[in-house]
Amino acid sequence: MASAHARLGQHLQAVLDVVLRVPSIFIIDAIFNSYSDPGTGWTGTAGRALIRALGESGSPTYNRAVLGLGLLQLILGLGYVSLLNVPSLCAALLVLDVMLPLWGLMLELPAHVRQALALASGAILATHATVNLLWKLKWFYYSCRYVYLLLRHMYRIYGLQLLLEDTWKRIRFPDILRVFWLTRMTAQAVILVYVLRVVRSESGLQLGWDLFWDLTSNLIISGCDSMLTVLGMSAVISSLAHYLGLSILAFIGSTEEEDKRLGFVAPVLFFILALQTGLSGLDPEERLIRLSRNMCLLLTAILHFIHGMTDPVLMSLSASHVSSVRRHVPVLLVSLVLFALPVLLSYVLWHHYVLNTWLFAVTAFCVELCLKVLVSLTVYALFMIDGFYNVLWEKLDDYVYYVRSTGNIVEFVFGVIMFGNGAYTMMFESGSKIRACMMCLHAYFNIYLQARNGWKTFINRRTAVKKINSLPEVKGTRLREIEDVCAICYQEFAASARITPCHHYFHALCLRKWLYIQDTCPMCHQRVYIEDDGHEHSAFSNNNGYVAPGQERAEFEEEEGGADVGGAAGGAEPENELLEDNDSIEYDEEEWGTQPGVTLVEEEYINDDTDSN
Repeated sequence: MASAHARLGQHLQAVLDVVLRVPSIFIIDAIFNSYSDPGTGWTGTAGRALIRALGESGSPTYNRAVLGLGLLQLILGLGYVSLLNVPSLCAALLVLDVMLPLWGLMLELPAHVRQALALASGAILATHATVNLLWKLKWFYYSCRYVYLLLRHMYRIYGLQLLLEDTWKRIRFPDILRVFWLTRMTAQAVILVYVLRVVRSESGLQLGWDLFWDLTSNLIISGCDSMLTVLGMSAVISSLAHYLGLSILAFIGSTEEEDKRLGFVAPVLFFILALQTGLSGLDPEERLIRLSRNMCLLLTAILHFIHGMTDPVLMSLSASHVSSVRRHVPVLLVSLVLFALPVLLSYVLWHHYVLNTWLFAVTAFCVELCLKVLVSLTVYALFMIDGFYNVLWEKLDDYVYYVRSTGNIVEFVFGVIMFGNGAYTMMFESGSKIRACMMCLHAYFNIYLQARNGWKTFINRRTAVKKINSLPEVKGTRLREIEDVCAICYQEFAASARITPCHHYFHALCLRKWLYIQDTCPMCHQRVYIEDDGHEHSAFSNNNGYVAPGQERAEFEEEEGGADVGGAAGGAEPENELLEDNDSIEYDEEEWGTQPGVTLVEEEYINDDTDSN
């Protein structure tokens, strides 16, 4: 019960923390908007109509407005004294001081008297805050030092990214911006509806879709008329994108934590686009058009991010050969939607707009997304075919590599095209420092790093294939004489096997995948390379140490020149018996120290492992 009350108290404190900081955001927003002409736009029209309506309605409405302002002042005064823990007598005086300008308004005092009362009230409140701060200066110093030490400790342990994320959550800045933007839009919507009702009652104006669209457009335009409102809209987009990402993850059955960052990526992209295009400084009509274009670009970016969420799930289901149709249908449905939405968006935009740099960018993003979805579905189909036949498909890795390489090359080409489109826009349409910085980031992450990683993958693959082709291959009767499985995939050898210089054998496909990661044998950690052609005729054994009949005799005849073959075979037999079940031998710590030759084996393993690194 106590814990429930504690949680309720924490939630109430968080709500109070957000609510008390929202009015300051309104004041800052009013200061930003004070540089524009207040008589222009829908706000001036709505204000004049509202003043006319208030004048016609008489004093009751005026009194209600004054009472509303008084209630707001009282709430602010009570919040101030409660946050500073002001004693009761001083708290009462401060609340009376905060209400003093409102009393002058209610008593209809002259303007200069009301102005003097407002200045005196503000001076008293500022003096009290300054004295209170100086009184607690020592406490303030130790608090700042504690916060500094705490942040430094968190930075050393968790890093800069987690520190910024934790600080961002603690200050609750997105919640404050979200409440500010929603409250501002709600207030403006209420004012517009009231003005519309007044105008309708006076002139008999009939409501229609055109009027509704005009009102909605005015609200949208006013929702991004300053930097704070753009931040507030970004916070709202963050919430919508976050819950959209959670819904998609729950629908496709993914549990990856890294995929839950759509609520962070979407608002950042929206804010960058707003800065890049100067959204808040445009005229109302141009602002609406630019906002719609930015939303189209943001939609394509969100669809790309959703594809990044669904692709690992699609590959996991196909590679693990999950037979449940219920697991496959949601992911395939999302993939089909990701393919259909860009096509529909491109079709609609090309039928309503002429070709320009913006339309070219949106179309390029849509085509790129469709190609990425096709690549994912093709790889998914290849893995499903491989699981359906239940036979080792040695060419599967090559086909998957070819498909993904084609998709990566196309993506790289689109990245270069988008860089050229951005350069053209910056030079001939709307150049800015922010756009130049974004182009540099795009050139580094989407062009340079992608080209470097693709070339590195190609070199690693070509090196691995060259090494695999240099290893001797076993087929036919020689392969059937060794009854064992591949030590990587644990499947039998159907057609052939590759022998390493350390006399272990694997599927060529499995060994190639292993060599992509490291250049050592999976069994004994020796380097996989060929010194001379003599290894092609050397004896081979299975992965448990069994030697094929007749191979050891031939090897000793070549090395000893016809010496006593029986003695050589007899001398090697105990070693084969010792190696036969080497993987299943377990020693205690005391027994391990007494085994002959342990030191040499251990030193050899350590040296080989060190060389492999």
